Amino acid sequence: MGIHKQQLEKIRTATGFIAALDQSGGSTPKALEDYGIGKDAWSSDEEMFNLMHQMRTRVMTTPAFNGQRILGAILFENTMERTVEGRPTANYLWEVKKIVSFLKVDKGLAEEHNGVQLMKPIPDLDSLLTRAKLKHIFGTKMRTLIKQANAEGIAAAVRQQFKIGLQIVTAGLVPIIELEVDIHCPDKAEAESLLKTMMLDELNALTPDQLVMLKLTLPEVDNLYTDCIAHPNVVREVALSGGYSHEEADARLARNKGTIASFSRALLLGLHAQQSDEEFDSMLDASIKDIFQASLT
Repeated sequence: MGIHKQQLEKIRTATGFIAALDQSGGSTPKALEDYGIGKDAWSSDEEMFNLMHQMRTRVMTTPAFNGQRILGAILFENTMERTVEGRPTANYLWEVKKIVSFLKVDKGLAEEHNGVQLMKPIPDLDSLLTRAKLKHIFGTKMRTLIKQANAEGIAAAVRQQFKIGLQIVTAGLVPIIELEVDIHCPDKAEAESLLKTMMLDELNALTPDQLVMLKLTLPEVDNLYTDCIAHPNVVREVALSGGYSHEEADARLARNKGTIASFSRALLLGLHAQQSDEEFDSMLDASIKDIFQASLT
């Protein structure tokens, strides 16, 4: 069985969750600050990204971070291009940890229109996807944000995600289609109901070999997305924490059958540069254990 098929089988059937390690340029300073590294520690973007890669390397190489509980990791482009313990990052994750790699490909969000923030244009996406394949990346991730239960806006968001998703499928990768509903959306349940209907329309239009994943906000109505999860074109559905507390996110996740986590903040909470390796591994192990248990639904 080829590596892509092995990775597809793992993502489709294994227990575990997806680790989100894809903080990009705008969110990197905050992530480093939370880790205990202030802005006075660097004087250029290159130095900042070096420090961020050191942090991510520490996470990826610690014993708690392994393929027994973690199915995949979402990487920033800068991380994909670097190495971990002398191997290209995606190679290290699969060969050493048996963790599947995904690449964040979106360039951030556009201004809000009709209650949603669509993705900004993604120039040179085809060349990025070609590089990703050469770097042994399995799939991609891209994010849209829904702030209002506006049918026109949600329809535009779904169309954009699936159109670019098919471009990614054509390149031989599996896209994670992330349609986040803001947890502060005043009509969150209504927005989620509209979103489900529109996603199913798009999923039903796919051919059998066009496979996607979904990344969605934990819904107000438990198990709302069951039909999407069971759809033959959906490899897996994962949930984002979306700003919920660690405890609230885990509780909601555990109530939604067939949904696994793709958390970032909850995963890295409490990790600090000043911790000993033993303290660091213990803290990360506790977070991984909680998220893994909540994903066993």
